[in-house]
Amino acid sequence: MSFKSISLEDRKTFEKYLEYGCRELSVYAFENIYIWKALFEVKWAIIESSLCIFFKDETGAFLYLPPLGKKKSPAVLDAAFKEMDRVNENRDISRIENIPEADLGFYKSLGLDCYLKSHDYLCLQTELSRLKGNKFKSQRANYNYFVKHNSFTPSALKEEDFQDCLKLYGFWMGQRTKINRDPVYTGLMQDSLKALKAALESYSRLAFQGIAVRVNGELRGFTFGFKLDKEAFCILYEITDLSFKGLAQFIFAEFSRRLENYKYINIMDDSGLDNLRETKLLYHPVKLCPSYVARR
Repeated sequence: MSFKSISLEDRKTFEKYLEYGCRELSVYAFENIYIWKALFEVKWAIIESSLCIFFKDETGAFLYLPPLGKKKSPAVLDAAFKEMDRVNENRDISRIENIPEADLGFYKSLGLDCYLKSHDYLCLQTELSRLKGNKFKSQRANYNYFVKHNSFTPSALKEEDFQDCLKLYGFWMGQRTKINRDPVYTGLMQDSLKALKAALESYSRLAFQGIAVRVNGELRGFTFGFKLDKEAFCILYEITDLSFKGLAQFIFAEFSRRLENYKYINIMDDSGLDNLRETKLLYHPVKLCPSYVARR
């Protein structure tokens, strides 16, 4: 079995096989695989005509996505589990993540234990960009407050903004830590910072799209993401200075307006955190897209 470490040159190969996956889920995109090389050793191989993507860190190795190919094959899974077991001292670490609901039957038929990991939140672009109606009353009020009380400039996110983005992320992380000292949440923010650095380093080559908002000349918010398919765009990051009331609602709506060619906006999952789930539900997603984990 021949393994290769992920690189930007692998994009075309990955995209060929990702077409066999669930494009509603944000993880089924090269962008959202590549940036995690900042935390994991990401290796891949073609096994039995299927793309298998392995993530490995100090705890062990797992399949980040189910094997991607024209047909689902028990032989591929056998080979993948053997590879994971070779690396993992504890076989319980060997698992397959981010299985879409439509494929659950296949994995259960093989006797695997499948359980819910999380949901991606899929929203309508028209709703996020307009914030109309009673259900968006709170977001609209905050949006209007920011517009009324601040001198600001939104613009396309560019390379010259990147150092300011990292500086703002560090400041934002300090603000968030004062509100929520949960070590799991703090750890996720630190991991996300590493992935952010990897994303910004390859921003143009990964075809990210985003905006920055400067208030009185200072960068106080940024957001960016990537195309999932012809109908959906995924917002990967949205970071704002929390001391500016309404900035988060403004940048979300402003970026959504610029995504008028898409029907849906995927605002990703909630990482199993109640505060993130509550925030995402406030934007009234039209669909929750579940993903599952399978173990023996």
